[in-house]
Amino acid sequence: MNWVDDWALSLGTFLPAVGAAVLMFMPARSEKLVKAVGTLFAFLALVAGVVVLARFDFSNAGALQLQVNESWVPQINARYHIGIDGISLPLFVLSLLVSFLCTIYMWWHIPEPGKPKAFFALVLLLETGMTGCFVALDLILFFTFWELVLVPMYFMIGIWGGPRRAYAAVKFFLYTLFGSLFMLLGFLALYFTSDPRTFDMIELTRQGFGGSSELFQNLVFLGLFLGFAIKVPMWPFHTWLPDAHTEAPTVGSVLLAAIMLKMGTYGFIRISLPILPDAAITFAPAIGILAVIAIIYGALCCLAQTDLKRMIAFSSVGHMGFVMLGIATLTDIGINGAIFGMVAHGLITGMLFFLAGSIHERFHTRDIPALGGILQQMPKFGSLLVYSAIASLGLPGLAGFWGEMLALLGSYNPHPELNETLFRVLMVGGGIGTVLTAGYFMWMLQRVILGKVPDKFASGHGIFDVVRLEWYAWAPLLILIIAAGLYPKLVLGVTDGAVQTLLGALG
Repeated sequence: MNWVDDWALSLGTFLPAVGAAVLMFMPARSEKLVKAVGTLFAFLALVAGVVVLARFDFSNAGALQLQVNESWVPQINARYHIGIDGISLPLFVLSLLVSFLCTIYMWWHIPEPGKPKAFFALVLLLETGMTGCFVALDLILFFTFWELVLVPMYFMIGIWGGPRRAYAAVKFFLYTLFGSLFMLLGFLALYFTSDPRTFDMIELTRQGFGGSSELFQNLVFLGLFLGFAIKVPMWPFHTWLPDAHTEAPTVGSVLLAAIMLKMGTYGFIRISLPILPDAAITFAPAIGILAVIAIIYGALCCLAQTDLKRMIAFSSVGHMGFVMLGIATLTDIGINGAIFGMVAHGLITGMLFFLAGSIHERFHTRDIPALGGILQQMPKFGSLLVYSAIASLGLPGLAGFWGEMLALLGSYNPHPELNETLFRVLMVGGGIGTVLTAGYFMWMLQRVILGKVPDKFASGHGIFDVVRLEWYAWAPLLILIIAAGLYPKLVLGVTDGAVQTLLGALG
């Protein structure tokens, strides 16, 4: 089975890009064939992900497995080095699953202008970029995948987005490109300081930069911080996110929330913490403070929103705040909670954006005051919205609970070199954020789900409950939300060994 081990990760990563290339040579008028081919390649990539799951040794999840390490750009010693461990495995599979579900959803609707060939190709190319980030073990390879996602998302927003799509697309592109430049400078600094010079993450971690000057470590960490923090996005670098989400087509919003935001938090865990451990300890209090500000600020902004999609976008700022708070604790509980929170947010918020898009399809509005009585008109759809909302607010028994709880527990006893009092104050701030989160979701449900059906929708014309294709696209997310909530070991059993290995680099 060595050939499977050598090729499974590469197939899961690059099959979507191959599919995008195939679509470009197909006639645009064959819409059904285009959709079938695009969905097929996303499905084959998911099959490769299932093979990776089958071949993964869960008893040794702390070790990198299924590695491929070949020369790529020998002049600078950049290598095609990929591999997977308990930290990256859940995100790798999540990326493949959500991307495939998006292709199913796209059978029902391609946003105007209706160009299924181009839209499917961009989604598949985006999938390769996102998935590649979770398996890359070379900084240049990681940066290549990181930058790859900018182009398809820019065009998805700019062509198929809402009325302010041009502004949102340019803002998204410039913000993330700005952060990427500083991140690249940090990568180059690590390369020129390493001996022998290398971009390999594992070798850089082994060499250790604890002996480097404090100024060097802090400056490099700051460069990486800017790149990753903008992608998360952390407060105050978050302003591109609500605009991008609001204007993006439904599938773009789902992929952006469910997968793309995790690239930033994953970068902190995979690169910043193990390679620059001393700087990580120095910056952890600031990261924790910014995270709690994001939690409370995001919740307050949600209370002020009238656009359903924009409200869900601001909720992501708060939820990713919990992820960053868990990372800032530099503890096994906190970082495990952060990874669990990343997976849970991908499942739940991805589902919420699916629902928000379908509401717009049916009612031609996302304005919360204009909606009402959805549970009366569409009982199944309304029940799904209630289910997803209470999962997002952190109800025990559903996936959203564990990430938040573990991040708060990790804050109670942070890394020994961190200020215990400060992090316990941050724990209280995060707790206040959970109350506010429950408040804005219940406020939304009261106005959208309950109450009287507005007169203009009372006839029910063009309004229908969940259709079969939507069930196909949504059922896996709905099942995993409750499965991870009732059996958190589904994620934590995979991540814990790798987190313990990571903490070894932090002393």
